[in-house]
Amino acid sequence: MTFDSSVVSYGLPLLLGGLVNTVLFSLSAIAIALMLAPVVAVGRLSTRPSLRWMATCYVEAIRNTPFLVQAFLFFYGLAALGIRVDAGVAGIVTLSIFGTATFSESFRGAIRSVPLGQLESARAVGMSYRLALQRIVFPQMWGYLIPSLANQATGIIKECSVLSVITVPEVAMAAQFVIGETFAPAETYAMAAVLYWALTSTVTGLMSLANLWLTKRRRQNLAASLGSPLELDYTEA
Repeated sequence: MTFDSSVVSYGLPLLLGGLVNTVLFSLSAIAIALMLAPVVAVGRLSTRPSLRWMATCYVEAIRNTPFLVQAFLFFYGLAALGIRVDAGVAGIVTLSIFGTATFSESFRGAIRSVPLGQLESARAVGMSYRLALQRIVFPQMWGYLIPSLANQATGIIKECSVLSVITVPEVAMAAQFVIGETFAPAETYAMAAVLYWALTSTVTGLMSLANLWLTKRRRQNLAASLGSPLELDYTEA
């Protein structure tokens, strides 16, 4: 077997165009999921049975069904009901729904990793539950959270390839087009694999840098707090 360089010269520009869409869809879904996941995580930890039940049902339904099935149901299911949704919009929405469920479990685990006594102490001195989460729990949980989020973010990027089944023009669909024109699956999928590797490695590296920065910032804040009197003003801004 020989590697045909002409396939690279023809297919690489098309795959790079698909990579741009993969980046846009994945980062949009990750950003939306990061905003919604803490809400779902707090819902699962809520003392209100109704909130806890709704959040749990949502997370379990999404996590225990294949993403391929979810994408099919959303795109083609809505079409069967007469609701036409752009493939790109459908891709971002389904990835966001999937990402919110998976990210929420990381947030829930990170919140629970902070000793419960700290939350109870904050409540005992007059903090509301929301303010205690904001000022006590959330600043401490990032060290536990970021490594898990890095793994799940790369998972969302790889799940983006599934969106080719609903005609989303990302890397996997571009690869199918190139194969149809060149009949060279080995070269085409090798290029696609390299592009996915480069993208996921970049995201993982950025998350590692963010973790190092937060760790350094936390140590600086701790050193500063040890040299200053304890602040007891818990009035919300």
